[in-house]
Amino acid sequence: MELQKQKISDGVNKPKIILVLILILLAGNVFLGVKYFSVVKELRQDQAALQAQKTGDKVLEFTKLFIEKVLKAKTEVDFETRLRLETAVRDLEDEEVLAQWQRFIESRTEVVAQEEVKNLLDVLVGKIKIE
Repeated sequence: MELQKQKISDGVNKPKIILVLILILLAGNVFLGVKYFSVVKELRQDQAALQAQKTGDKVLEFTKLFIEKVLKAKTEVDFETRLRLETAVRDLEDEEVLAQWQRFIESRTEVVAQEEVKNLLDVLVGKIKIE
């Protein structure tokens, strides 16, 4: 009789233990899922920040090259330097900078060119993000 009662009580406790284990596992899965999505969100933010940093670095390099080779030039800018500047501005992959660059190189007078240089530098400085 005692043995029979023990078997019956063991049979009743097993479903409760299994239910508790299922709830613990479910809670663990929910926790890990939330953690996963927060890490993915953080990763995307970091990737965006890295891309902005790379773009800023490219803009700074082009600006430095432009100042050194064009604004500080004592003579007319040679073809090789123009090609290097053109390649650098295209590597920025920025339509606004490229459009302003085109306006600068298509300038017909020195006064217009000076104004377009100011505009170009303004656009370039606006592209640099400091975080």
